[in-house]
Amino acid sequence: QVQLVESGGGLVQAGGSLRLSCAASGRTFSRYTMGWFRQAPGKEREFVAAFSWSGSTTYHPDSVKGRFTISRDNAKNTVYLQLNSLKPEDTAVYYCAARTGSGTPANLHEYDYWGQGTQVTVSS
Repeated sequence: QVQLVESGGGLVQAGGSLRLSCAASGRTFSRYTMGWFRQAPGKEREFVAAFSWSGSTTYHPDSVKGRFTISRDNAKNTVYLQLNSLKPEDTAVYYCAARTGSGTPANLHEYDYWGQGTQVTVSS
């Protein structure tokens, strides 16, 4: 069982930055692929970034590539999402998720554990 707690969301102006954190419980954190997803009002939850359990591969969709960066610190059981050059369309609730095994990092249905989410609001 893994519990995930996100933090770091808030209100920021367009062009600004935020760093989201996701603290995970459990002693096997390093075995999980960690992902970030977001969901805007009235929209489906979408993939934002993932970091493989092996720690060697990161994934970002084209919509955020070059602006968002995922990282992880296994010693602290924490995964981060650095958000730069934020746009109003980045406004959403951001969720951290964890999964075991290989598969498609962008597929939210393959994730076993989810945090409660943290709100990011970008004003124009």
